[in-house]
Amino acid sequence: MRSLCEHVVKGDLADVIEEINQFASERDWDQFHTPKNLATSISIESGELMETLQWESPTFEEVSSDLEKRKKIEEELADVMIYSLRFCSLLGSDPIEVMKAKLEENSEKYPVAKSKGSSKKYSDL
Repeated sequence: MRSLCEHVVKGDLADVIEEINQFASERDWDQFHTPKNLATSISIESGELMETLQWESPTFEEVSSDLEKRKKIEEELADVMIYSLRFCSLLGSDPIEVMKAKLEENSEKYPVAKSKGSSKKYSDL
């Protein structure tokens, strides 16, 4: 199984963000896309993603082979990502740079020597 979305490049992401913005604009939804509303929507969609796995603990292989479950999960992942990208766009943030900065911060909080194989929070390492 691939761990990276090999076909995604920054240009593709910019195109998707533009499509998301156009979709919202055509429906006059800019007025509803406040920081609070977008954050709330991300949380709600994350909850719906969790609901697809409620009472189960399947492996990635099991999810991948269950086409119905995989489709539901992908739909909820898409909702989370769409709202997240919309939030970045309206904030004027580059989502790739935001994620890179957070990965750098996390690499300092979770050095390999202390965190490898551990699920402890950085403050408990």
